[in-house]
Amino acid sequence: QVQLVESGGGLGQAGGSLRLSCAASGISFSGYHMGWARYAPGKERQFVAAITYSGGSTTYADSVKGRFTVSRDNAKNMVYLQMNNLKTEDTAVYYCGATRSGIFSRLSEYDYWGKGTQVTVST
Repeated sequence: QVQLVESGGGLGQAGGSLRLSCAASGISFSGYHMGWARYAPGKERQFVAAITYSGGSTTYADSVKGRFTVSRDNAKNMVYLQMNNLKTEDTAVYYCGATRSGIFSRLSEYDYWGKGTQVTVST
């Protein structure tokens, strides 16, 4: 059974930092590209960041570029999202996903998703 379990969400302050983690099980982790997406009420689910199966390449949404960093540890089956210089518009539920597709921003191409972790950024 495939499981992606996000953690690390919570309340952050504008200008501050949070680090999200995602633990994967039940899949051949090193064979999947991993991504993060977020969903805020009243908005469509938005691609945030992704990292290739080897960790050799990353891609980011323009809205988080320069502030967020995605990384992975294939030995631990973990993927991370370091979020710096938080903004109130980063408030959302953040989801970890796994895909074999090279089109990271196309969320419909993801094979598996976690249940999400809430991030709330206050001023």
